[in-house]
Amino acid sequence: MDPQILPASDANPETTVDVVIIGAGACGLTAAMAAAEKGAEVIVLERDKSPRGSTSMSSGFIPAAGTKAQRAIGVDDNAELLYEDIMAKSHGLSHPATARLAARSIGPAIDWLGDAHGVEWVVIDDFLYPGFSRHRMHSLAEKTGEALEIRLLDAAETTGVPVVTEATVDRLYCEGRKVTAVGLTRPDGKSEVIGCKAAVLACCGFGGDRELVAKHIEGLSNGIFHGHAGNTGDALKWGTALGAATRDLSGCQGHGSLAHPHGIPIPWALMSEGGIAVNLEGKRFSNESGGYSEQAEKVLAQPEGVAWEIFDERLHQFGTGFPNYREALEIGAVKRGDTVEELAAATKLPADALDETLAERAETGVDRLGRDLTDLPPLVAPYYAIKVTGALFHTQGGLLIDDKARVVDEEGKPFPNLLAGGGAACGVSGPQAEGYLSGNGLLTAVAFGWVAGRTAADIAAQ
Repeated sequence: MDPQILPASDANPETTVDVVIIGAGACGLTAAMAAAEKGAEVIVLERDKSPRGSTSMSSGFIPAAGTKAQRAIGVDDNAELLYEDIMAKSHGLSHPATARLAARSIGPAIDWLGDAHGVEWVVIDDFLYPGFSRHRMHSLAEKTGEALEIRLLDAAETTGVPVVTEATVDRLYCEGRKVTAVGLTRPDGKSEVIGCKAAVLACCGFGGDRELVAKHIEGLSNGIFHGHAGNTGDALKWGTALGAATRDLSGCQGHGSLAHPHGIPIPWALMSEGGIAVNLEGKRFSNESGGYSEQAEKVLAQPEGVAWEIFDERLHQFGTGFPNYREALEIGAVKRGDTVEELAAATKLPADALDETLAERAETGVDRLGRDLTDLPPLVAPYYAIKVTGALFHTQGGLLIDDKARVVDEEGKPFPNLLAGGGAACGVSGPQAEGYLSGNGLLTAVAFGWVAGRTAADIAAQ
């Protein structure tokens, strides 16, 4: 059943808190801790038995500019450079005010998580992610989204923020444009109502609703949805029913490098550092120096909707530094051949076509697909390959917010106490998959969560 909006007079809440936050991913937990720090009484409501949603399924990498972790390793960066990179990747189609809010907020949010909550950040400096002009990808030492989620849950617990699980919020109670309470349902069917002075929608996007995906992201509607099943567009449905503005609903994070049929995201660094992707005919079909998001639709357009990523020993050794690649290696998804013929036999690709493709890859300069190979060494035996498909990871469009993370209507007027962040809000990727920069999802989760939590506490204090 779709989430409902009911009159405030029907609520009769059992209890009331300052701030209710819907969703316990990176956005919700960051918002909760930010609100609590300003003295607000906060509760986080999570539909799952254990919070292991989109954040846990991510790489755990967050781009941020001007941070202490960057300065510690000599990286000179600032919010304006990050903003420029965001806009360049989307060809200027990202919502400018939203992109600026993300760019200027993420650095302070990352530093705050480190200083106030002991999150130890590592800046990835052995690889410059496509589209970024600086080394600004932050992660935990484990380099996984699961580690990030666990660390944020630990920080929230230490802060005293209650995270209530198995609590599916399916009702908003409103007096005009103001949210006065939320209703939740337990697995046994029992319902509860909690009053609030402010509400933060941190319940991600709509990738799990096939009808919404078919309507807004047709190119990936037949692909795998490799995201959390709870991303059913509740925030979008509530917001539009209340008259909120939406933007860039066609924007998304695709992934053209999902090991098939294993469902393991393979690091795109293998491609951008020199690997190639071929279809079942053994032929290249894309410029691999682009991003993995736009690659998804290109892979799905190939015979059987699959491709083989091919690389060599240099890149294989590089890949072992990523947990996902090691997992793929352990379960046998990575094939090896000492010669082109052996690789063709292992992948069942036509040997003659594969040999011709690899011979072409040995050339330098700009190739026929527009890829500049000047500074990339040729691929040499032994060769490695992984079969991949294209997938939708999460949506990037959503409810439009202002510079305080308040949801706004079509005229730009903010709702009095409804806020949004992460996948619930319009992101910074613009309306196309190719506008996605690595880490954009967690960028808006943490940045907008930090802003939303602080704003919600201020609203409650009033």
